[in-house]
Amino acid sequence: MAALDMSLVARSSEAALQHLVKRKKNFAQREPGVILVFCILGAVGFLLIGLFIQKKLSARKQVQ
Repeated sequence: MAALDMSLVARSSEAALQHLVKRKKNFAQREPGVILVFCILGAVGFLLIGLFIQKKLSARKQVQ
């Protein structure tokens, strides 16, 4: 059985590592406004879900 040639794997992983090192900023650092909007929408969504659950629970208590 022939020995496996790992040189291609080593080169591709080295190239990927160099690409990651070369990048200075990620998406969140480049676009902070978009992240802020996502956070606000998430908080509003959680509040609406909480209000809906609270309304359903209080309606169930009044029936009993």
